[in-house]
Amino acid sequence: MREGEIFGLLGPNGAGKTSCINMLVGLARITRGSARIAGRDISDSVSAVQSQIGIVPDESNLYDELTGFVNLCFCGALYGMRRRDREREAHRLLEQFRLKDAAHRPFRTYSKGMKRRLTIAAGIIHRPRVLFLDEPTTASTWPAPARYANCSSS
Repeated sequence: MREGEIFGLLGPNGAGKTSCINMLVGLARITRGSARIAGRDISDSVSAVQSQIGIVPDESNLYDELTGFVNLCFCGALYGMRRRDREREAHRLLEQFRLKDAAHRPFRTYSKGMKRRLTIAAGIIHRPRVLFLDEPTTASTWPAPARYANCSSS
């Protein structure tokens, strides 16, 4: 794939799409073959690859008791972002994903669509070179992936 391209992995339930994504992001061992992301072999450089990717799982990995803003800042910290940078990005993403009014509410109070949007924002807070979206239209209230493509480059 070239930079800026969107690639979809399609198949029936149980075909291994999520397993494939888990291997590509370093959450599961590659059993055969090899893969490169951002110019690095996944098997040789898992941590280097993980710093270049964002992951949006099919079910949210955010914390119910934390606010939207704090969840985003926490994710930015996990990616090694400086406090000022992660707070600035959190504010920008909350605005862009139309979640500004809910920024200081606990995540558990969000609707399904709001939770999905915040989960996507968390996956791009560090401006990854590659973004993996597992079930990208799940609970989406937006016209899906095309809108997301512009969120990390603003």
